[in-house]
Amino acid sequence: MTPQTSRQTIALLGSTGSIGTQTLDVVAAHADLFEIYALTANNNVEQLVAQARVFLPEVVVIANETHYHTLKQALDDLPIKVFAGADAIAQVAAMDAVDIVLTAMVGYAGLKPTIAAIKAGKRIALANKETLVVAGELIVQLAEQYQATVLPVDSEHSAIFQCLLGERHTDVEKVILTASGGPFRRMNVEQLASVTAAQALNHPTWTMGAKITIDSASMMNKGFEVIEAKWLFGLTAEQIDVVVHPQSIIHSMVQFCDGSIKAQLGVPDMKMPILYALLYPERRDLPFQRLNFADYHTLTFEQPDVKRFRNLGLAFEAMRLGGTMPCVLNAANEVVVEAFLQGKIGFLQMSDIIEQTMQKMPHTVSPNVEDYVNCDFETRRLTREIAGHNVLQTNEKNNHL
Repeated sequence: MTPQTSRQTIALLGSTGSIGTQTLDVVAAHADLFEIYALTANNNVEQLVAQARVFLPEVVVIANETHYHTLKQALDDLPIKVFAGADAIAQVAAMDAVDIVLTAMVGYAGLKPTIAAIKAGKRIALANKETLVVAGELIVQLAEQYQATVLPVDSEHSAIFQCLLGERHTDVEKVILTASGGPFRRMNVEQLASVTAAQALNHPTWTMGAKITIDSASMMNKGFEVIEAKWLFGLTAEQIDVVVHPQSIIHSMVQFCDGSIKAQLGVPDMKMPILYALLYPERRDLPFQRLNFADYHTLTFEQPDVKRFRNLGLAFEAMRLGGTMPCVLNAANEVVVEAFLQGKIGFLQMSDIIEQTMQKMPHTVSPNVEDYVNCDFETRRLTREIAGHNVLQTNEKNNHL
Protein backbone atom coordinates (compact mmCIF):
# COMPACT_ATOMS: atom_id res chain seq x y z
CA MET A 1 0.00 0.00 0.00
CA THR A 2 1.45 3.35 -1.08
CA PRO A 3 1.41 5.90 1.77
CA GLN A 4 -0.89 8.88 1.33
CA THR A 5 0.94 11.89 -0.08
CA SER A 6 -1.76 14.58 0.15
CA ARG A 7 -3.61 15.69 3.23
CA GLN A 8 -7.10 14.31 3.74
CA THR A 9 -9.78 16.91 4.47
CA ILE A 10 -12.05 16.17 7.43
CA ALA A 11 -15.53 17.38 8.33
CA LEU A 12 -15.66 16.84 12.08
CA LEU A 13 -19.27 16.71 13.24
CA GLY A 14 -19.43 17.21 16.99
CA SER A 15 -16.00 18.73 17.49
CA THR A 16 -16.49 19.92 21.08
CA GLY A 17 -17.39 16.53 22.56
CA SER A 18 -15.02 13.89 23.87
CA ILE A 19 -14.48 12.11 20.53
CA GLY A 20 -14.30 15.44 18.71
CA THR A 21 -11.59 16.90 20.92
CA GLN A 22 -9.55 13.69 20.77
CA THR A 23 -9.88 13.69 16.99
CA LEU A 24 -8.39 17.16 16.94
CA ASP A 25 -5.49 15.88 19.07
CA VAL A 26 -4.89 13.18 16.46
CA VAL A 27 -5.07 15.69 13.61
CA ALA A 28 -2.64 18.01 15.40
CA ALA A 29 -0.21 15.10 15.86
CA HIS A 30 -0.46 14.26 12.14
CA ALA A 31 -0.80 17.65 10.48
CA ASP A 32 1.03 16.24 7.46
CA LEU A 33 -1.81 13.78 6.85
CA PHE A 34 -4.99 15.67 7.74
CA GLU A 35 -6.56 19.09 7.65
CA ILE A 36 -9.84 20.18 9.19
CA TYR A 37 -12.24 21.48 6.54
CA ALA A 38 -15.30 21.87 8.77
CA LEU A 39 -16.13 21.90 12.46
CA THR A 40 -19.63 21.60 13.92
CA ALA A 41 -21.01 21.73 17.44
CA ASN A 42 -24.40 21.78 19.10
CA ASN A 43 -24.24 24.52 21.73
CA ASN A 44 -20.64 25.05 22.87
CA VAL A 45 -19.84 28.29 21.05
CA GLU A 46 -16.85 29.23 23.18
CA GLN A 47 -15.02 25.96 22.57
CA LEU A 48 -15.98 25.91 18.88
CA VAL A 49 -14.49 29.38 18.45
CA ALA A 50 -11.27 28.31 20.19
CA GLN A 51 -10.99 25.24 17.94
CA ALA A 52 -11.65 27.29 14.82
CA ARG A 53 -8.87 29.72 15.71
CA VAL A 54 -6.39 26.85 16.06
CA PHE A 55 -7.37 24.72 13.05
CA LEU A 56 -8.69 27.47 10.72
CA PRO A 57 -11.35 25.41 8.91
CA GLU A 58 -13.18 26.63 5.84
CA VAL A 59 -16.55 26.20 7.56
CA VAL A 60 -17.98 26.12 11.08
CA VAL A 61 -21.58 25.28 11.97
CA ILE A 62 -23.48 25.63 15.21
CA ALA A 63 -26.56 23.42 15.39
CA ASN A 64 -28.43 25.69 17.81
CA GLU A 65 -29.40 28.61 15.59
CA THR A 66 -29.79 30.98 18.54
CA HIS A 67 -25.98 30.99 18.85
CA TYR A 68 -25.33 31.97 15.22
CA HIS A 69 -24.70 35.69 15.73
CA THR A 70 -22.42 35.06 18.72
CA LEU A 71 -20.36 32.61 16.65
CA LYS A 72 -20.35 34.83 13.57
CA GLN A 73 -19.16 37.85 15.53
CA ALA A 74 -16.45 35.89 17.36
CA LEU A 75 -14.94 34.71 14.05
CA ASP A 76 -15.56 37.88 12.07
CA ASP A 77 -11.83 38.63 11.76
CA LEU A 78 -11.12 35.28 10.07
CA PRO A 79 -12.02 34.06 6.55
CA ILE A 80 -14.23 31.27 7.92
CA LYS A 81 -17.76 30.65 6.65
CA VAL A 82 -20.24 30.45 9.51
CA PHE A 83 -23.59 28.65 9.34
CA ALA A 84 -26.23 27.37 11.76
CA GLY A 85 -28.86 24.64 11.96
CA ALA A 86 -29.23 20.90 11.36
CA ASP A 87 -29.63 21.33 7.60
CA ALA A 88 -26.30 23.17 7.41
CA ILE A 89 -24.54 20.29 9.19
CA ALA A 90 -25.99 17.82 6.69
CA GLN A 91 -24.84 20.04 3.81
CA VAL A 92 -21.32 20.21 5.24
CA ALA A 93 -21.20 16.40 5.40
CA ALA A 94 -21.86 16.23 1.65
CA MET A 95 -19.47 18.97 0.47
CA ASP A 96 -17.26 18.05 -2.49
CA ALA A 97 -14.13 19.33 -0.73
CA VAL A 98 -14.55 16.87 2.16
CA ASP A 99 -12.74 13.53 1.99
CA ILE A 100 -13.68 12.09 5.41
CA VAL A 101 -16.73 12.75 7.57
CA LEU A 102 -16.16 11.88 11.22
CA THR A 103 -19.55 11.79 12.91
CA ALA A 104 -19.01 12.40 16.62
CA MET A 105 -22.41 13.93 17.28
CA VAL A 106 -24.44 12.50 20.14
CA GLY A 107 -27.83 10.88 19.68
CA TYR A 108 -30.47 10.89 16.95
CA ALA A 109 -29.13 14.19 15.60
CA GLY A 110 -26.33 12.26 13.87
CA LEU A 111 -28.69 10.37 11.55
CA LYS A 112 -29.46 13.11 9.01
CA PRO A 113 -25.85 14.22 8.31
CA THR A 114 -24.68 10.59 8.16
CA ILE A 115 -27.28 9.86 5.48
CA ALA A 116 -26.16 12.98 3.60
CA ALA A 117 -22.53 11.84 3.76
CA ILE A 118 -23.45 8.36 2.53
CA LYS A 119 -25.40 9.74 -0.43
CA ALA A 120 -22.36 11.84 -1.30
CA GLY A 121 -20.23 8.68 -1.31
CA LYS A 122 -17.97 9.85 1.50
CA ARG A 123 -15.61 7.86 3.68
CA ILE A 124 -17.36 7.93 7.04
CA ALA A 125 -15.65 7.39 10.38
CA LEU A 126 -18.68 6.58 12.52
CA ALA A 127 -18.62 7.44 16.22
CA ASN A 128 -22.34 8.21 16.38
CA LYS A 129 -23.65 4.76 17.29
CA GLU A 130 -27.26 5.97 17.43
CA THR A 131 -27.28 6.23 13.63
CA LEU A 132 -27.05 2.44 13.32
CA VAL A 133 -29.23 1.85 16.37
CA VAL A 134 -32.09 3.93 14.96
CA ALA A 135 -31.86 3.03 11.27
CA GLY A 136 -29.24 0.33 10.80
CA GLU A 137 -31.04 -1.48 8.00
CA LEU A 138 -31.50 1.74 6.04
CA ILE A 139 -27.89 2.84 6.58
CA VAL A 140 -26.51 -0.49 5.35
CA GLN A 141 -28.72 -0.33 2.24
CA LEU A 142 -27.72 3.25 1.45
CA ALA A 143 -24.01 2.60 2.00
CA GLU A 144 -24.17 -0.25 -0.51
CA GLN A 145 -26.24 1.76 -2.97
CA TYR A 146 -23.96 4.83 -2.91
CA GLN A 147 -20.72 2.87 -2.38
CA ALA A 148 -19.85 4.80 0.75
CA THR A 149 -17.27 3.42 3.17
CA VAL A 150 -18.38 3.27 6.81
CA LEU A 151 -15.63 2.54 9.34
CA PRO A 152 -16.20 2.17 13.09
CA VAL A 153 -14.63 4.54 15.60
CA ASP A 154 -16.02 3.03 18.81
CA SER A 155 -13.16 1.12 20.45
CA GLU A 156 -15.21 -2.09 20.67
CA HIS A 157 -16.22 -2.10 17.01
CA SER A 158 -12.79 -1.02 15.86
CA ALA A 159 -11.42 -4.01 17.79
CA ILE A 160 -13.85 -6.39 16.09
CA PHE A 161 -13.08 -4.85 12.70
CA GLN A 162 -9.35 -5.39 13.25
CA CYS A 163 -9.87 -8.97 14.47
CA LEU A 164 -11.87 -9.79 11.33
CA LEU A 165 -9.22 -8.62 8.89
CA GLY A 166 -8.06 -11.54 6.78
CA GLU A 167 -10.84 -13.80 8.07
CA ARG A 168 -13.85 -15.24 6.27
CA HIS A 169 -17.22 -14.04 7.49
CA THR A 170 -18.57 -17.58 7.33
CA ASP A 171 -15.96 -18.67 9.90
CA VAL A 172 -17.22 -16.23 12.56
CA GLU A 173 -19.07 -18.00 15.37
CA LYS A 174 -19.67 -14.92 17.48
CA VAL A 175 -18.28 -11.56 18.56
CA ILE A 176 -17.72 -10.70 22.21
CA LEU A 177 -18.12 -7.04 23.17
CA THR A 178 -16.36 -6.04 26.36
CA ALA A 179 -17.90 -3.64 28.87
CA SER A 180 -16.23 -1.87 31.78
CA GLY A 181 -19.29 -2.40 33.97
CA GLY A 182 -19.45 1.30 34.82
CA PRO A 183 -19.31 2.92 38.26
CA PHE A 184 -22.14 0.83 39.76
CA ARG A 185 -20.95 -2.66 38.85
CA ARG A 186 -20.94 -3.84 42.47
CA MET A 187 -24.16 -2.13 43.63
CA ASN A 188 -27.35 -4.03 44.42
CA VAL A 189 -30.81 -2.90 43.30
CA GLU A 190 -31.50 -1.06 46.55
CA GLN A 191 -28.30 0.96 46.18
CA LEU A 192 -28.97 1.65 42.50
CA ALA A 193 -32.35 3.14 43.37
CA SER A 194 -30.68 6.05 45.18
CA VAL A 195 -27.66 6.87 43.01
CA THR A 196 -27.31 10.43 41.75
CA ALA A 197 -26.38 11.87 38.38
CA ALA A 198 -23.10 13.10 39.86
CA GLN A 199 -22.21 9.54 40.87
CA ALA A 200 -23.20 8.19 37.46
CA LEU A 201 -20.99 10.74 35.72
CA ASN A 202 -17.91 9.46 37.59
CA HIS A 203 -16.86 6.69 35.20
CA PRO A 204 -13.98 4.50 36.47
CA THR A 205 -12.20 4.04 33.12
CA TRP A 206 -13.27 6.36 30.30
CA THR A 207 -13.61 10.14 30.03
CA MET A 208 -16.72 10.85 27.96
CA GLY A 209 -19.57 13.32 27.55
CA ALA A 210 -22.48 13.38 30.00
CA LYS A 211 -25.01 11.47 27.90
CA ILE A 212 -22.73 8.58 26.93
CA THR A 213 -21.40 8.38 30.50
CA ILE A 214 -24.92 7.89 31.84
CA ASP A 215 -25.55 5.33 29.10
CA SER A 216 -22.42 3.50 30.20
CA ALA A 217 -23.53 3.51 33.84
CA SER A 218 -26.93 2.03 32.88
CA MET A 219 -25.33 -0.32 30.28
CA MET A 220 -27.54 1.17 27.57
CA ASN A 221 -24.34 2.18 25.80
CA LYS A 222 -23.39 -1.49 25.57
CA GLY A 223 -26.88 -2.30 24.36
CA PHE A 224 -26.49 0.26 21.59
CA GLU A 225 -23.13 -1.25 20.69
CA VAL A 226 -24.74 -4.67 20.38
CA ILE A 227 -27.21 -3.30 17.83
CA GLU A 228 -24.44 -1.39 16.07
CA ALA A 229 -22.37 -4.59 15.80
CA LYS A 230 -25.29 -6.39 14.15
CA TRP A 231 -25.36 -3.91 11.28
CA LEU A 232 -21.63 -3.23 10.96
CA PHE A 233 -20.69 -6.89 10.71
CA GLY A 234 -23.84 -8.59 9.42
CA LEU A 235 -24.54 -10.61 12.57
CA THR A 236 -27.56 -12.19 14.21
CA ALA A 237 -28.51 -11.55 17.82
CA GLU A 238 -27.29 -15.05 18.69
CA GLN A 239 -23.80 -14.18 17.39
CA ILE A 240 -23.28 -11.30 19.81
CA ASP A 241 -22.17 -11.68 23.43
CA VAL A 242 -21.24 -9.15 26.10
CA VAL A 243 -18.70 -9.72 28.87
CA VAL A 244 -17.80 -7.30 31.67
CA HIS A 245 -14.07 -6.56 31.69
CA PRO A 246 -13.41 -3.76 34.24
CA GLN A 247 -9.80 -3.07 33.19
CA SER A 248 -10.92 -2.10 29.65
CA ILE A 249 -7.68 -3.43 28.12
CA ILE A 250 -9.26 -6.00 25.81
CA HIS A 251 -11.53 -3.86 23.65
CA SER A 252 -13.45 -6.77 22.11
CA MET A 253 -12.99 -10.26 20.68
CA VAL A 254 -14.07 -12.53 17.83
CA GLN A 255 -14.62 -16.26 18.28
CA PHE A 256 -14.35 -18.49 15.21
CA CYS A 257 -15.93 -21.82 14.30
CA ASP A 258 -12.85 -23.78 15.44
CA GLY A 259 -13.11 -22.27 18.93
CA SER A 260 -10.14 -19.91 18.58
CA ILE A 261 -10.55 -16.32 19.76
CA LYS A 262 -8.81 -13.18 18.52
CA ALA A 263 -8.72 -10.11 20.75
CA GLN A 264 -7.54 -6.54 20.24
CA LEU A 265 -5.83 -4.90 23.22
CA GLY A 266 -4.69 -1.41 24.05
CA VAL A 267 -4.86 1.34 26.64
CA PRO A 268 -8.35 2.80 27.20
CA ASP A 269 -7.76 5.77 24.88
CA MET A 270 -9.94 6.65 21.91
CA LYS A 271 -7.12 8.20 19.88
CA MET A 272 -5.98 4.82 18.56
CA PRO A 273 -9.34 3.77 17.00
CA ILE A 274 -9.85 7.33 15.73
CA LEU A 275 -6.53 7.31 13.85
CA TYR A 276 -7.16 3.79 12.58
CA ALA A 277 -10.54 4.79 11.11
CA LEU A 278 -9.07 7.91 9.51
CA LEU A 279 -6.10 6.11 7.92
CA TYR A 280 -7.35 2.57 7.23
CA PRO A 281 -5.80 0.40 5.86
CA GLU A 282 -2.59 2.18 6.89
CA ARG A 283 -1.14 2.42 10.37
CA ARG A 284 0.99 5.33 11.55
CA ASP A 285 2.86 6.17 14.73
CA LEU A 286 0.66 7.61 17.44
CA PRO A 287 2.74 9.58 19.98
CA PHE A 288 0.56 8.72 22.95
CA GLN A 289 0.56 6.18 25.81
CA ARG A 290 1.44 2.52 25.17
CA LEU A 291 0.07 -0.53 26.97
CA ASN A 292 2.47 -1.86 29.61
CA PHE A 293 1.43 -5.32 30.78
CA ALA A 294 3.44 -4.87 33.97
CA ASP A 295 0.84 -2.31 35.05
CA TYR A 296 -1.92 -4.93 34.87
CA HIS A 297 -1.37 -7.96 37.10
CA THR A 298 -4.82 -9.41 36.38
CA LEU A 299 -7.45 -9.12 33.68
CA THR A 300 -10.88 -10.16 34.92
CA PHE A 301 -14.16 -11.07 33.24
CA GLU A 302 -17.73 -11.60 34.42
CA GLN A 303 -21.20 -11.95 32.95
CA PRO A 304 -23.34 -8.80 32.82
CA ASP A 305 -26.32 -8.77 35.17
CA VAL A 306 -29.37 -7.89 33.08
CA LYS A 307 -31.62 -8.04 36.15
CA ARG A 308 -29.85 -5.09 37.74
CA PHE A 309 -28.94 -3.40 34.44
CA ARG A 310 -32.09 -4.03 32.45
CA ASN A 311 -31.20 -1.69 29.58
CA LEU A 312 -28.89 -4.29 28.08
CA GLY A 313 -31.73 -6.80 27.94
CA LEU A 314 -34.08 -4.18 26.48
CA ALA A 315 -31.54 -3.50 23.73
CA PHE A 316 -31.34 -7.19 22.81
CA GLU A 317 -35.15 -7.30 22.73
CA ALA A 318 -35.32 -4.23 20.47
CA MET A 319 -32.72 -5.76 18.15
CA ARG A 320 -34.66 -9.03 17.86
CA LEU A 321 -37.92 -7.18 17.14
CA GLY A 322 -36.19 -4.97 14.58
CA GLY A 323 -38.08 -2.43 12.46
CA THR A 324 -38.72 0.78 14.39
CA MET A 325 -38.23 -0.77 17.84
CA PRO A 326 -34.52 0.18 18.13
CA CYS A 327 -35.59 3.72 17.16
CA VAL A 328 -38.09 3.63 20.03
CA LEU A 329 -35.36 2.39 22.36
CA ASN A 330 -33.02 5.23 21.41
CA ALA A 331 -35.57 8.04 21.56
CA ALA A 332 -36.97 6.89 24.90
CA ASN A 333 -33.45 6.61 26.29
CA GLU A 334 -32.51 10.15 25.21
CA VAL A 335 -35.55 11.51 27.02
CA VAL A 336 -35.00 9.57 30.27
CA VAL A 337 -31.27 10.34 30.39
CA GLU A 338 -32.05 14.05 30.16
CA ALA A 339 -34.67 13.67 32.90
CA PHE A 340 -32.21 11.78 35.12
CA LEU A 341 -29.50 14.39 34.61
CA GLN A 342 -32.03 17.04 35.66
CA GLY A 343 -32.90 15.07 38.80
CA LYS A 344 -36.51 14.47 37.73
CA ILE A 345 -36.37 10.66 37.80
CA GLY A 346 -34.24 8.03 39.49
CA PHE A 347 -31.61 5.77 37.98
CA LEU A 348 -33.79 2.64 37.92
CA GLN A 349 -36.80 4.58 36.65
CA MET A 350 -34.99 5.08 33.36
CA SER A 351 -35.35 1.39 32.51
CA ASP A 352 -38.94 1.30 33.76
CA ILE A 353 -39.96 4.17 31.49
CA ILE A 354 -38.10 2.82 28.45
CA GLU A 355 -39.78 -0.56 28.86
CA GLN A 356 -43.23 0.99 29.20
CA THR A 357 -42.61 3.09 26.10
CA MET A 358 -41.50 0.05 24.09
CA GLN A 359 -44.67 -1.78 25.12
CA LYS A 360 -46.96 1.09 24.11
CA MET A 361 -45.37 2.34 20.88
CA PRO A 362 -46.64 0.92 17.55
CA HIS A 363 -44.07 -1.25 15.78
CA THR A 364 -43.37 -0.82 12.06
CA VAL A 365 -41.58 -3.88 10.66
CA SER A 366 -40.19 -2.41 7.41
CA PRO A 367 -39.79 1.35 8.00
CA ASN A 368 -38.71 4.05 5.56
CA VAL A 369 -37.04 7.35 6.42
CA GLU A 370 -40.34 9.05 7.16
CA ASP A 371 -41.33 6.20 9.49
CA TYR A 372 -38.12 6.68 11.48
CA VAL A 373 -38.72 10.43 11.78
CA ASN A 374 -42.32 9.96 12.93
CA CYS A 375 -41.32 7.17 15.30
CA ASP A 376 -38.66 9.31 16.94
CA PHE A 377 -41.08 12.22 17.39
CA GLU A 378 -43.94 10.13 18.77
CA THR A 379 -41.66 8.12 21.04
CA ARG A 380 -40.27 11.26 22.65
CA ARG A 381 -43.79 12.60 23.20
CA LEU A 382 -44.98 9.33 24.76
CA THR A 383 -41.85 8.92 26.91
CA ARG A 384 -42.21 12.43 28.35
CA GLU A 385 -45.84 11.65 29.13
CA ILE A 386 -44.92 8.38 30.90
CA ALA A 387 -42.00 10.02 32.72
CA GLY A 388 -44.23 12.84 33.92
CA HIS A 389 -46.77 10.34 35.22
CA ASN A 390 -44.01 8.42 37.05
CA VAL A 391 -42.76 11.64 38.65
CA LEU A 392 -46.26 12.44 39.88
CA GLN A 393 -46.64 8.93 41.33
CA THR A 394 -43.25 9.20 43.06
CA ASN A 395 -44.14 12.58 44.56
CA GLU A 396 -47.50 11.29 45.79
CA LYS A 397 -45.78 8.26 47.38
CA ASN A 398 -43.20 10.47 49.10
CA ASN A 399 -45.91 12.75 50.42
CA HIS A 400 -47.56 9.78 52.14
CA LEU A 401 -44.37 8.64 53.84
